[in-house]
Amino acid sequence: MTIAKRHVAKSITWRIIGSLDTLFLAYIFTGNLESGLKISGMELITKIILFYFHERVWFTSKIINPNKRHLFKTFTWRFVGTADTIIISTIVSGNPLIGLKIGGFETISKMVLYYLHEKIWYRLNFGLNRIRKKLKANSK
Repeated sequence: MTIAKRHVAKSITWRIIGSLDTLFLAYIFTGNLESGLKISGMELITKIILFYFHERVWFTSKIINPNKRHLFKTFTWRFVGTADTIIISTIVSGNPLIGLKIGGFETISKMVLYYLHEKIWYRLNFGLNRIRKKLKANSK
C-alpha cells in the first residue's frame, strides 16, 4: 500500500465529517435544507481535491513534534477550507453575509473536528507498514 492511499483514505473520512458539519451549519444559517445540501454537495468535490493536496504538502513537512504538527496542519487547513466555504456559500445563497456566517462558525467547529481527526489518524498504522519497515531496516 502506498502513502498516497493513506492520504486518499484520510481525505474521504475527513470529507464525510466536514460535509455533515457544513450541511448542519448551512441549514441553520440559510433556514433551507436545499441550500445546505447544495453547499455541502459542492464542497464534497472541492474540499476532497483541496484536502488531498494539503496532505501531500504536509507529508513533506519537517515538523516532527506531533502536537505542533497537528496544530499547524489544523490552522493551515482551516484557512483553505474556510475560504472555500465562504465562496461557495456566497454563490449558493447569493448573500455574502450568510457565506461569512457559515465560514465563521465552521472555523471553530471544524478546527475541533479536524484536530480530533488528525489525532485518530496519527495512531492508525493504515498505509504506513511498508514505510515503517523500510525506516527500521535502514536504521540497522
